Amino acid sequence: MSAIAFAIPGVIDLPTGGYGYGRRLLAEWRMLGVEATHLALPGSFPFPSEADLAETGRAILSQPWDAPLLIDGLAYGAFPEGIAAGLAGRVVALVHHPLGLETGLTPEQARFLLEREAAALRYARAIITTSPATKRLLAADFGVEEGRITVAPPGVDPAPRAQGGAPGGPLRLLAVGSIVPRKGYDVLVEALDSLRDTDWQLTIVGATDRAPDTTRDLTGQIAAAGLSDRILLAGAVDDAALAQAYDRSDLFVMPSLFEGYGMVLTEALARGLPIICTTGGAAAETVPDAAALKIAPGDADALAKALADLIDAPAQRRQLAEAAWAAAVDLPRWRETATIVAGVCLPGFGRKVS
Repeated sequence: MSAIAFAIPGVIDLPTGGYGYGRRLLAEWRMLGVEATHLALPGSFPFPSEADLAETGRAILSQPWDAPLLIDGLAYGAFPEGIAAGLAGRVVALVHHPLGLETGLTPEQARFLLEREAAALRYARAIITTSPATKRLLAADFGVEEGRITVAPPGVDPAPRAQGGAPGGPLRLLAVGSIVPRKGYDVLVEALDSLRDTDWQLTIVGATDRAPDTTRDLTGQIAAAGLSDRILLAGAVDDAALAQAYDRSDLFVMPSLFEGYGMVLTEALARGLPIICTTGGAAAETVPDAAALKIAPGDADALAKALADLIDAPAQRRQLAEAAWAAAVDLPRWRETATIVAGVCLPGFGRKVS
């Protein structure tokens, strides 16, 4: 059997959850002795040009015929049906979340992507999702047989418990994720605008260049609210700086409108942080109820109330933090994730390593 060909569009080093998932699979497979190659695809997906589709076809056809093909859903979900049909029975599709459910698309773009992804998934040999919620969504709305879907949740590395902000200082709030419409940071700023009389500071860690219009609008919203000295857009940071941001935080906030899993939530759990998050997509199930206050996505009033309830309630924050720290023991590890995915790509692999 040839090495797994893992096809990923764009720059694999980008600081996003999806690319982080891909990087860790490749790293863990090296340690497990699983042969795998990273097959780079054009970065224009999910709206590739004809030239980029032709380049994608050449890259895939360059692989040995018996090579297991694992294709990231950002690309595979946007394949025209003719290309997907030509690869029928060969592809394992990795679906983080359906492309057409990305916030900020026009209705026509969303409909186009939903129809194209549903068609492509019919030809995949197997499908990997990162959460049970996404598995249910694909079965219910995309007509995918549940037996073809395997859940491989992202792993999380063990981490020291967060120390929190300086005693007597403002409550340190942390949000992590690229500034794109789906992350709902405008809702968070709106909620915090109503809490300007309470003592807090917010840091948002995440790339600012993936949706420039969204970053511009968010910066303008913060300035118009007079909160520029209390809300820091830290941009993308390296692993050491991100770990430091978690360590110095008192409360983790995720206002996302939809998540296929929500890797930052388990990273917050691993550090024993109390959490406020939405119930968008899989986020409702990623965090135990005992460790978080959960609200409907897009509801600034509900988010403001949850923040107000915790900012001045150290005892309740400690209770949530204890539940988070306890839950961290049972979080999946990356070795488990890599083993599950390898087992789908290489039937019999899981039995061999066990």
